[in-house]
Amino acid sequence: MRKLMVATLLAGVTVSAPALAQDAAPSFTGPRVEGILGWDHTGAGSSVDNDNGRDDESINGLLYGVGAGYDVNLGGAVVGVEGEWTDSTSKSSRRDFTDQFGFGRVKQGRDLYVGARAGILANPSTLLYVKGGYTNTKLDVLAGDTDETTDTSFKLNGWRVGAGVERAINANTFAKIEYRYSKYDDAHINFADGTTSDQFGIDTDRHQVVGSVGWRF
Repeated sequence: MRKLMVATLLAGVTVSAPALAQDAAPSFTGPRVEGILGWDHTGAGSSVDNDNGRDDESINGLLYGVGAGYDVNLGGAVVGVEGEWTDSTSKSSRRDFTDQFGFGRVKQGRDLYVGARAGILANPSTLLYVKGGYTNTKLDVLAGDTDETTDTSFKLNGWRVGAGVERAINANTFAKIEYRYSKYDDAHINFADGTTSDQFGIDTDRHQVVGSVGWRF
């Protein structure tokens, strides 16, 4: 009887262990949410000719926010859609009206992004991917002259591309790191009195290196 019980237990372990291992394997499929933290740089684009030697026309800071998405594992390849809300501590340090971007204080505001990504599985736990989509961001600007100042918000429209690596920690949690480049081509101004300007062309670049930790349902 004792030998029969031992044999039965061993058989149960042999059958259940592969099943447990399979259940614990990352799927890279389904909805996900994540927290985002990283480095943020916004500056004038390459077509801008700046003759002011005091002005580097760029701001840097800490990026933070949240993201969500949905992925489908096609067997060796993964595709998905995603969205983000982020904010940034990037801002200019001076407040005179000959400073960055031709205005006074410039602060990076919130950013909204929606796009898609596609990647390949380097191994069962590691995804290499590229991404791209639409981005809309704000620049909060203190503008005016020596007699009057006004807080305004520039709304910038553009596109974003990027690439990254996602690593599954277990079946539900993951971490990733990625680089993103955003190009803003047009904008409008929201004035303090509620009026809005017409669209106008701009040339603004944005570079980000971010890390994320998330949960997959």
